[in-house]
Amino acid sequence: MLQIPQQLSAPETPYVLPMAAQRICRGVMRLLDGLGFASLQEFPLKARRRADVIALHSSGEIVIVEVKSGRADFQSDRKWPEYLEFCDRFFFAVEPDFPRALIPVDCGLIIADAHGGEIIRPAPQGKLNGNRRRVLTLEIAIAANRRLARVLDPEL
Repeated sequence: MLQIPQQLSAPETPYVLPMAAQRICRGVMRLLDGLGFASLQEFPLKARRRADVIALHSSGEIVIVEVKSGRADFQSDRKWPEYLEFCDRFFFAVEPDFPRALIPVDCGLIIADAHGGEIIRPAPQGKLNGNRRRVLTLEIAIAANRRLARVLDPEL
């Protein structure tokens, strides 16, 4: 009998990012691609959370990047610690003129724009539970496949 594992993510729903966040996400995804990661934007996690960027490496490493488009965006968001249990490494990504001193020192930091990004401060290495890694890896693969399928056939 087919057993369906408990999902760690919420169902996908369309969401449009503000322009500044779109620029940062584009640069982050270009950076991560150059490091060998496959990335998705707006990936739903459990507890109605949505990772701005989630990335999977062929080694199995999972990275989450929280994009902050400005000081007000960062100061109003206190949900980011909830993402730590879903990744091996966690980064904030901001534009070059963002006040970097606001970013917690125990998180990685990426500076990005629409053309690329740079890791300014590496993220500490965490370790996902093996079962959670397996489920997340499958969910990332399924989400990527469904998104591609909808591009090829919008009626899906």
